[in-house]
Amino acid sequence: MINSINNSRLTLIIYLIVGALAYSGVSFGQESATSKRPIGQAAKLNIVPVIDGDVLNDPAWHKAEPITDFWQTQPNAGQPVSQRTEVFVGFSDDALHIGVVAYDEQPELIIATDSRRDSSLDDTDSFRVLIDGLLDRQNGFVFGTNPASVEFDGQVMREAAGQYVPGGQGGFNRNWDAPWTVQSKIGDYGWSAEMRIPFTSLRYGNGNVQSWGMNFERRIRRNNEIAYWAPLTQDRDLLRVSEAGTVEGISPARQRNLQITPYGLAKVNRGAGLDGSVNNSEFGLDIKYSITSSLTLDATYNTDFAQVEVDEQKVNLDRFSLFFPEKRPFFLENSGQFSVGEPREVELFFSRRIGIASGQPVPIDGGLRLSGKVGPTTNVGLLYMSSEGATGLAPQNDYAIARVNQELRNRSSIGFLYVGRDGDGSIIGDSAADENKTYAIDGRWGIGDNGLIQAWMAKTETPGFEGKDEAFSITGDYNNAAWSFNVGHTQVGEDFNPEVGFLARQGYKKWTARILHRYRPQNLWKLFELRPHIQFRGYWGFDGFQETGFLHIDNHWEFQTGSEIHTGMNITKEGVRDPFEIVDGVFIQPGTYDHEEAILQLIGNRSAPLNFSMRAIIGGRFGGDRVALTPTLRYRIGEKFSSEFAYIYNDFDLPVPGGNFTANLARIRLSYSFTPKMLLQLLAQYNEQSDKISMNLRFSWLQSANTGLYLVYNEVDERGIGAPPRGREFIIKFSRIFDALN
Repeated sequence: MINSINNSRLTLIIYLIVGALAYSGVSFGQESATSKRPIGQAAKLNIVPVIDGDVLNDPAWHKAEPITDFWQTQPNAGQPVSQRTEVFVGFSDDALHIGVVAYDEQPELIIATDSRRDSSLDDTDSFRVLIDGLLDRQNGFVFGTNPASVEFDGQVMREAAGQYVPGGQGGFNRNWDAPWTVQSKIGDYGWSAEMRIPFTSLRYGNGNVQSWGMNFERRIRRNNEIAYWAPLTQDRDLLRVSEAGTVEGISPARQRNLQITPYGLAKVNRGAGLDGSVNNSEFGLDIKYSITSSLTLDATYNTDFAQVEVDEQKVNLDRFSLFFPEKRPFFLENSGQFSVGEPREVELFFSRRIGIASGQPVPIDGGLRLSGKVGPTTNVGLLYMSSEGATGLAPQNDYAIARVNQELRNRSSIGFLYVGRDGDGSIIGDSAADENKTYAIDGRWGIGDNGLIQAWMAKTETPGFEGKDEAFSITGDYNNAAWSFNVGHTQVGEDFNPEVGFLARQGYKKWTARILHRYRPQNLWKLFELRPHIQFRGYWGFDGFQETGFLHIDNHWEFQTGSEIHTGMNITKEGVRDPFEIVDGVFIQPGTYDHEEAILQLIGNRSAPLNFSMRAIIGGRFGGDRVALTPTLRYRIGEKFSSEFAYIYNDFDLPVPGGNFTANLARIRLSYSFTPKMLLQLLAQYNEQSDKISMNLRFSWLQSANTGLYLVYNEVDERGIGAPPRGREFIIKFSRIFDALN
């Protein structure tokens, strides 16, 4: 593959990076953070804890040694936590148990903002634990809760450094769900919680007595306080797996895990051009089998995702493709293993290409996935999926994805990715030409504690494409407590075509750079932190024509309450090669457009019951003027009811026919948690650009993870001229996990 690339400089760069990666462990050795890792001891529990949140009165914890030393990253970096915190780690025959006592001298001021599963823990008093059962110092799982007993879990891969995964942010997949239980309790001492995490929900080594990487995080929201057991500098967080502490003496059970999850579904559709009502029922099956404690085989048959929340609508006011994140549970699990490329811009594998065509669902027959570790440092991922054809929309497709990633010392790694699609030719009329392949290599090179170089190179094969079908990227990052630097370069050929990936634009060279400074003043206007920064992003065609230029100058003012003010400006350049339709009937003409924009963003204290935020951009756009406002109002009652009202306002005045227009979007989100496992949620949206009103009403009564009872009502009303009648859909879905071996 490398020899096929005509750019000699690219080849040299890649060889240098790969060579450095291969020897990074020898050249740089262990990171200095190793010496700072604390060590704790797990206890064999002779009495299984009752999961009721009452740690202090549960005799199961009386002989366990508490972990007590927690250190702040904010507001007072390096100082002990302001309120005593005790964490107990124990294990029974089949599960890891964690108890936490979060003492608080003012328990009446404890903040619990939400009880919905996987709701954010950033704006509430909370506790989280990072678990690296394989002790590879790069990967792990996060489990967390708050005083309202929320179940929060997620998956970390490659330390989340500079890597986006579907359904997540910054490399943390918060949509990963596992079967586990937690219960919290508030008392005059503060609050406490007990977790039971089955060993079958974790990955770990084969020894009889093991040491696991762990770190614990406590947030005291009213103080804007974050503290960790393993100390971290202010530029890092819990996902920094390489700096986690070590808990010794864990004797997990030998993995015996065979989970069978059948589902049944009934669906009724009316309107949208249908003649009367259309009834449908389906049955399907998911199987999970642990081949080893670190390698899992998943199978799915007649896969259906009717219970998944619909996409948030977006307004496209440019000439490039919009990105919609993956939300389907099967594709979210271990998704980070298959992620190579640039987030939301060049993703070499994008699972939404499977089972979705032109925004419409396509039936999935089934598939297999093998993912996990082979040996202590080799990650593997194999995925096969088969989807049915849809007349005039998509052919019958078979997808094959293979991923191997070798971990090296100090956050380094090197990997290979293959993505293939084979269609039956029903759309293009030629089965031999209905295929697409992507090959890629990628690597990371950790330099000391603060430096990271990342690179990838890819090539596609598509019948009829014979030109520049290669792409590559290289970025360098440096971060410490005070400064952050980033520089990067990407090239994407005109014929680069990852059909099972996501590509926002084609045929360009891109340069990026960013400098940010963190400063924490003392006794200045109740400021917590200032973050002045400059960011540049520029795109050029291979003929030298600049398609996009973006210079962002900003300062973030964060206050001790957690509220923020962002003040900045953008200097932009847009080079339009061909006319494009920005909204119906309004065309932007070819040319180069240079403009400036003023930016003001207000972020309120999201822990407060009533919270308001606003983002405003005022300036030039495509030779005219634009005003973009995004006000958002959030209101909650305790931890059970929450609401969000958002409005995206775009007012354009462009020097073209019809150029004075608005393109707005309104969104209402309401949710009520009867219990942490029982939720009623409404998402209603109005898109002025498409003149469409949509509503998604979901009731969920969860058994474990994402399984249980779902009642879903969807309604879409396209109100434009010639639009189909209002479409309505009602769905009942029930699924349940059966543990066949335990």
